[in-house]
Amino acid sequence: MKRNVELVVISDVHLGTYGCRAEELLRYLGSINPKMLVLNGDIIDIWQFRKSYFPESHLRVLKYILDLAYQGCEVIYITGNHDEMLRKFGKMEFGQITLTNRLLLNLNGKQTWIFHGDVFDASVQHAKWLAKLGGWGYDRLIQLNNVVNWMLQKIGREKYSLSKRIKNSVKKAVKFVGDFEETASHLAIENGYDYVICGHIHQPQMRRFETKKGSCMYMNSGDWIENLSALEYHDRAWTMFYYEKEKSKLQHSGVEEARFRISLEELLRSIVNGTI
Repeated sequence: MKRNVELVVISDVHLGTYGCRAEELLRYLGSINPKMLVLNGDIIDIWQFRKSYFPESHLRVLKYILDLAYQGCEVIYITGNHDEMLRKFGKMEFGQITLTNRLLLNLNGKQTWIFHGDVFDASVQHAKWLAKLGGWGYDRLIQLNNVVNWMLQKIGREKYSLSKRIKNSVKKAVKFVGDFEETASHLAIENGYDYVICGHIHQPQMRRFETKKGSCMYMNSGDWIENLSALEYHDRAWTMFYYEKEKSKLQHSGVEEARFRISLEELLRSIVNGTI
């Protein structure tokens, strides 16, 4: 039995990279029945796209999302920095799918502002080559981490995150996350928004900020590389879903094959050329 959920927000899937956990995402998506699915940036990693690496499981994620839209789920694709070439199209609607750069929703009287968040990242805005190099290095680190975790599991040890250890040990990285969250929250309060939801920093979070001008709830949906997390809104409440904590409860029936019959070459060509 699939869970009914009013709204689901996921971000930073990075389809087309070695770190992407597409199989786990498919299992999660196959366990829910959302009325609206918000893809909050960096779903397809066009920065690192190469035809030599786009596994079937990654393609199935795209097919399944298209199938959700076909079945009546409203799908909102918000552009991020790794799929920024889609930003030149502005806001576009085709069927149940909307492509946009930001989203404002009224959820039971609460104003909700959703955007990717790379606008706050100076390395993305002013030194794109450095950001792209960092993305490449992060993907290589994840590859190494997968090998390390495979070895740890073989000897009965718990998995270990190299990138989290590095991030948490570098003061500038910790400060960047804190500054990112505060900046987004203060802007939301200035504009009278009750919720602000971002992605980009791969750091799942639900945290209330208060200033003299008011308060708001800052949330970040995390990623599907390390944290495997998503934000869910149902019955007027937000919760954070963590795949690793809930995977034993998910059905093992798998995801049904999407109704769309489109070849890998056709789909990827449309994405890269910005025609889908």
